[in-house]
Amino acid sequence: MGEFIIKMPDVGEGVAEAELVEWHCKVGDPVREDMILAAVMTDKATVEIPSPVSGTVLWLGAEIGDIVAVKAPLVRIEVVGEGGEAEAVPTAETVTAEPDEQVTRKAGSLPPVEREKPAGTAPVMKAATAKPPVQAVADKPLASPAVRLRAQDGGIDLRQVTGTGPAGRITHDDLDQFLARGAQPQAASTGLAKRTAVEEIKVTGLRRRISEKMVLATSRIPHITYVEEIDVTDLEDLRATMNAGRKPDQTKLTILPFLMRAMVKAIDEQPVVNATFDDDAGIISRHAAVHIGIATQTPAGLTVPVVRHTEARGIWDCAAEVVRLADAARTGSALREELSGSTITITSLGAMGGIATTPIINHPEVAIVGVNKIMIRPVWDGSQFIPRKMMNLSSSFDHRVVDGWDAATFVQRIKALLETPALIFIES
Repeated sequence: MGEFIIKMPDVGEGVAEAELVEWHCKVGDPVREDMILAAVMTDKATVEIPSPVSGTVLWLGAEIGDIVAVKAPLVRIEVVGEGGEAEAVPTAETVTAEPDEQVTRKAGSLPPVEREKPAGTAPVMKAATAKPPVQAVADKPLASPAVRLRAQDGGIDLRQVTGTGPAGRITHDDLDQFLARGAQPQAASTGLAKRTAVEEIKVTGLRRRISEKMVLATSRIPHITYVEEIDVTDLEDLRATMNAGRKPDQTKLTILPFLMRAMVKAIDEQPVVNATFDDDAGIISRHAAVHIGIATQTPAGLTVPVVRHTEARGIWDCAAEVVRLADAARTGSALREELSGSTITITSLGAMGGIATTPIINHPEVAIVGVNKIMIRPVWDGSQFIPRKMMNLSSSFDHRVVDGWDAATFVQRIKALLETPALIFIES
């Protein structure tokens, strides 16, 4: 028998290290060639690491959340015959155009990484290089959220269950064995009871990228947020009329395409808001193209797909592109260029949009427009109160680049266009 050492692969040009975000095996597991062992994440991609050989896992060189250098030993596998070592060849890439954006791409798009031929003698790993297993705290056994939920629903005290997973983690099989031995679940409690458990969740992978992005934006950008109330009654009537007459191949209109076209017109008069700011170099880049990022919640986290060249798109085209990109982001099929390059962003929580928000600017942009929910409110028309459909826009600006007057002028122009929606369709 021999040992085969799998090293961290070169996951991208200029990338010297990557964060380990997933293990798909544990010590003692049998593995086969091409089986996925782990996933690592860089600033630009999440890459799956396959096994180039079949055998049994002897050693894992990192824990979830660890930063691993390229070419560092990652996994040791016991194999039949002589051992060797090689960099793993990534099989799939998850593009991350920004730290909070991801999408899966097939392996064919990855640059090839040559696999080393097995050497005659495998290097011997010193025991000191292996990290000691994480010990479960006595009153907080290690278990996944799904296992904890099953135990809670079944009245099982996890402190009574022996875990057989990595570092003593309790698995579903361990729960099955616990019940098979005749152990009785705890009787369901009645009434109210104190809760003392604390679940510690390590910030890794995509959540770490989102965290870093938010810290960067809030620490480096002095935000100014401007909130304005907009009467969208006429806009909603127009939208309903256009949807009623839309063709079968046309996407149903939401308020976003109208807002996008209104922003294009307002940017023509206030180009300072359609810019990016390289604060390290001290350079503001004002963009003629209007590439609008649409903040989108996905199962993996917040992403910002980009509707490119909105200035060249009509209402229906904008609507179709928003739907297409949102679906691609949620299913992980978007391309790298569809998740990068925005010059200004829209964020909306739909029906949960609240009365007002304080959006965080998508660095290095200098402006973001937040959409709040539409509500029927009484509005004084000079002689009486009448019900009108009202919506707030909460917009944030980089005060280093955008003065308060310019920010207010930009939002007021959007307000005028949305309150008289026919103006949106008039070419200047």
